[in-house]
Amino acid sequence: MFPERLEANALQALCRQVLAVRLVMIPLGAPLALGRTAPGAPTYLVAASVALTFLLSYALFRDWERLGPLLLRHRWLLAADMAVGALLLVTATPSSPLGLVALGTPLLAGLVYGWRGSAVFAAVQTVVVAALGGGLVLSFLCVLSGAAGSSVRDFLFRLSETRARLTAAEAVREERERLAREMHDSVSKTLHGLALAADALARTSDPALIRAQAELVASAARRAVGESRALLTDLRAEPVPLLPALHALDAQVRVTGAVPALPPSVARHVVAVAAEAVENVRRHAEASETLLTVSATGTHLTVSVEDDGRGLPAQLPSAGHFGVRGMRERAAAIGAALSLGPRPSGRPGTRVRLSLPLEGIR
Repeated sequence: MFPERLEANALQALCRQVLAVRLVMIPLGAPLALGRTAPGAPTYLVAASVALTFLLSYALFRDWERLGPLLLRHRWLLAADMAVGALLLVTATPSSPLGLVALGTPLLAGLVYGWRGSAVFAAVQTVVVAALGGGLVLSFLCVLSGAAGSSVRDFLFRLSETRARLTAAEAVREERERLAREMHDSVSKTLHGLALAADALARTSDPALIRAQAELVASAARRAVGESRALLTDLRAEPVPLLPALHALDAQVRVTGAVPALPPSVARHVVAVAAEAVENVRRHAEASETLLTVSATGTHLTVSVEDDGRGLPAQLPSAGHFGVRGMRERAAAIGAALSLGPRPSGRPGTRVRLSLPLEGIR
């Protein structure tokens, strides 16, 4: 069987094209062949051979999806096609326009069986053509057609292997980026909090504060372990309720419109972008207010996070700024548009806005 379904379909299409060319050549060459044939029984014999070859070719062309796999399992079936073609060569002679029909069998053998199968059928067809006086040119064309079929088959398989390697490399790259985003959005933040709590613990001499900080360190450590386990076992692929998850963030939430149910993978990205924006406000904005707005229309879902803090720096860091990079990657993954900038109307602060088209994801 073919190793790749796409290449199998491509080869099937090529085989059908070979049969289609034969179906065109037979009606075009039949009048000339019959015109050179003596009246009476020879004419009837050539006409019967033409009809039989045409019907066999049409049957293969019409039912190739069913007959093609049979040829893969039983190579001798293609010998029947060669036998019918040989009958046409015997009756109409290889020098007639119908002699080119003989090229179809080696070409099909090369496409279906590769160079070994094409070598056998091309050799037999060449012997038949030479024995019937087909000449050197037609004999050479039989060999050439078999080689052409096997070359096309090999090219398609090499193309399949190259595409498989590229697909695997792309999958590895996407998985590394996904893990980087998930690590930043979960374990990295928890470990950062753990480090801050540990630093505070080292500077504390009050037994009550030491106990409180120790409990905080233990809690953060357990949370980091849980987040690591969830990441490794892909537990985060479980469904995420969008609005409850957004309401759980440290922000004032405002909802307008009927928010539709989103696929779990899309909802996870939306929540992660909003959570990262809210976390950036908490860490960097020095804001007194954080407003998370969810707006749904018939065509788009918009989630924006605004604050009244000090605003964005003149230029974001080009390296190490995994938060903004992760938000952009998540937005691109779900086909959404992400914008980061100052709040509208000249108000102080920053706005992060995610606009998700709803068409095709419901």
